[in-house]
Amino acid sequence: MSQAAIDVPKGGFSFDLCRRNDMLAKKGVQQPSYRKTGTTIVGLIFQDGVILGADTRATEGPIVCDKNCEKIHYMAPNIYCCGAGTAADTEAVTDMVSSQLQLHRYHTGRESRVVTALTLLKKHLFSYQGHVSAALVLGGVDVTGPHLHTIYPHGSTDTLPFATMGSGSLAAMSIFESKYKEGLTRDEGIKLVTEAICSGIFNDLGSGSNVDVCVITKGHKEYLRNHLSPTPRTYVSAKDYTFSKKTEVLLTKIIPLTEKVEVIEAGDAMEE
Repeated sequence: MSQAAIDVPKGGFSFDLCRRNDMLAKKGVQQPSYRKTGTTIVGLIFQDGVILGADTRATEGPIVCDKNCEKIHYMAPNIYCCGAGTAADTEAVTDMVSSQLQLHRYHTGRESRVVTALTLLKKHLFSYQGHVSAALVLGGVDVTGPHLHTIYPHGSTDTLPFATMGSGSLAAMSIFESKYKEGLTRDEGIKLVTEAICSGIFNDLGSGSNVDVCVITKGHKEYLRNHLSPTPRTYVSAKDYTFSKKTEVLLTKIIPLTEKVEVIEAGDAMEE
């Protein structure tokens, strides 16, 4: 048997990069750290349409950047989309597809279909091979009825009667799997979505603040902004913020004009 035949890899997982990373670590090269993105977004199908829900906390590593951001994005009058992952990516992707759906409605004169939005989103995300960090829950009602889809950052999709995404998705899914049933009424659906988001808020550090809910039915949508605030501030310091004497406080001082100067442009007139 020749040496070339012996050296041919047999397939399977290659550990070459693991050995390389170990060698780099021994030389003092620090590995890039994994940054956790925090969000809980959910959706379910009820008897009249689709209900979407999301928390309102935006984080940057261990820092809470925004306590009341909007994670339910407009796609079309009958379609909305919840976004988890990098906030800039979810905003950019949903805005881009929303404009494409608007142009499509102008061209056809018909209501947008949920499967059209799904196809545009998954094709865009797949083309970037997961580098666009947008995990989405897409819901809407069109001529064929209510639809609910999940779209992963690499472009794979699922079609389910209820779905969760984000770092708090496991806590929310435990609520759905134990309490979801077919033929839910509007009030039952809103209550279940709110409970699922609260489960993510209480069990995931990356999720928090308020609960947003969007109810989509045939020819109508209802966006319940800050539907519930499960974790209100219970203590506010009466002393307010204090600064040491060495701290310079930036003040706004308006300096009036001392002299008004008129500038007269000089030069030859333009010949006609």
